[in-house]
Amino acid sequence: MEITFSYTKKRCEFGRQPLFCEQGPELCDSVPPNPAEHKHYILRNPVHQPTQNTPCFSEHHVNTIRAEYTTTGANHAEGGWPKDVNVVDPEATQRYRRKIEKDDNYIHCVMSLAPGMDHYVLQNNAIDMYRTYYAEMATLPQVERNSCRTVNVYRDPMGPRPIAAISWQPDGGQRFAVAYLDVDFNRISRASLLSYIWDVENANDPEVALLPPVPLLDLQFNPRERNTLAGGLLNGQVGVWDRRRGGVPVILCAPHVAHRDLVRNVIFINSKSGQEFFSGGPDGACKWWDMRNMDEPTDEMIMDVVKSSFDVQTMANANGITVMEYESTIPTRFMVGTENGLVIGGNRKGKTPMEKLPAKFEAHLGPVWSLERNPGFLKNFLTVGDWTMRVWSEDCRESAVLWSPPNRHKITAATWSPTRLSLLAAVQWDGLLATWDLLRRQHEPTLTMHVCDEPLLRLRMHEGGAFVACGSRKGNIYMVEYSQNMTQSDKNDKILLTAMFERESKRERILEARMREIRLKLRQAEEGSPAASVTEFDPSVGDRDLAEATAEYMQGVKKELAAM
Repeated sequence: MEITFSYTKKRCEFGRQPLFCEQGPELCDSVPPNPAEHKHYILRNPVHQPTQNTPCFSEHHVNTIRAEYTTTGANHAEGGWPKDVNVVDPEATQRYRRKIEKDDNYIHCVMSLAPGMDHYVLQNNAIDMYRTYYAEMATLPQVERNSCRTVNVYRDPMGPRPIAAISWQPDGGQRFAVAYLDVDFNRISRASLLSYIWDVENANDPEVALLPPVPLLDLQFNPRERNTLAGGLLNGQVGVWDRRRGGVPVILCAPHVAHRDLVRNVIFINSKSGQEFFSGGPDGACKWWDMRNMDEPTDEMIMDVVKSSFDVQTMANANGITVMEYESTIPTRFMVGTENGLVIGGNRKGKTPMEKLPAKFEAHLGPVWSLERNPGFLKNFLTVGDWTMRVWSEDCRESAVLWSPPNRHKITAATWSPTRLSLLAAVQWDGLLATWDLLRRQHEPTLTMHVCDEPLLRLRMHEGGAFVACGSRKGNIYMVEYSQNMTQSDKNDKILLTAMFERESKRERILEARMREIRLKLRQAEEGSPAASVTEFDPSVGDRDLAEATAEYMQGVKKELAAM
């Protein structure tokens, strides 16, 4: 073994080369001695002071003595018998055993050896720390701990501009697009027109900057093409952007075929080419576009609900659109929320005006700010307006099946969780993120979080259900992460939610029938119809149905409590 070892170092690790030169001494300062201080000190002679300016290193190798191990064993087949006893013959061994047991010394020998044997037996019966005990008992579910936290903040590089729209990249992408809008009363922009595409992993700088010709109100990713986006502009035009080509729009529709007013929403539809989308705005028209030819819209529909098939739809009576909803599994149907609180269901395959707009819901007194179908129950949809949230069913046209109490602060947006069917999130004007779970609580949120001090305007959930992006009035995007138990549905959640929606829908249908009977009775009484005096109205019929529904509901609640 070599007892020396040479340490090497690369030239690049030496640093700069020192350059020495001859130079005479230079007096920097001179401190004269103080004779008065001499009396306090004595001279020390001699003085030895060793000094070493380089560290010392040494290397030493030691070989320890290796222990040698061997494995041995013993095979004890049969022993302890005298030579004259044949151990193979059972009768011989039995006779010898009875002979020994009759001996007087046998009992004393057993009594003397018993305490030691008991000690070793009890020692072997100690608790096995690796064994799973109580495995026969049923496992209890873990205690749910709902929580959420802000994991990142994406700030507007161009200053505080309100958030107009948020869109996640499809197929679980790690990017999201944000549109900013800051205009005055005359719709004149007061800040930059740039919109951005952010990377979730980088909150310092946006990945791509999009430059529209006028302020951008909505921006949505193409679900078929991850690099293509469509947007609606303030002047009524719609445009297409490509993330790979930079910030300028790839194509814009002509002004003479655009909307008469601003464009509030654009949504891609489920088409064979994957290049079609439709748009809507306060002018009351929905227009379908094909990105391959933007010279004119492929289809147009006026949101004017007529009372008969002979009425003609006009733009003068159209309802201004505030929000639109589209489900790809129902390609010909869509829904819009209007400025006067209506939710109108549309059908592109309709021939007459009544077939094109077959459903109308008087959802709110003011504008509808959010509209979205439940991803697992397409007949039920969520609306936001009048400081409340409401869950509707297509079977009940007159009233909602579930609704939240009026909030002190305005609810600006809400959305369903794509992974947990009973979960929905809402943002409020006071910067609060409220998370509702309809299977846990229906009178108050399951979890609330004060995200920021400024108002929250938009939110959009990721396809994985764990992240939700909340946009504020100052241009900040707050990325909030939910705990795992709030992103996954239990095996019984869909059954319980189905039963709850059916129960509430049945209750509302009973109340609707009751109200129709009361209105019919009042109308007949006002008209003085003979049928009003001949056919007496029985008020107990509706009460009996309502009582049966209430009893059925209470019975279901008792079963659920007993199962818990």
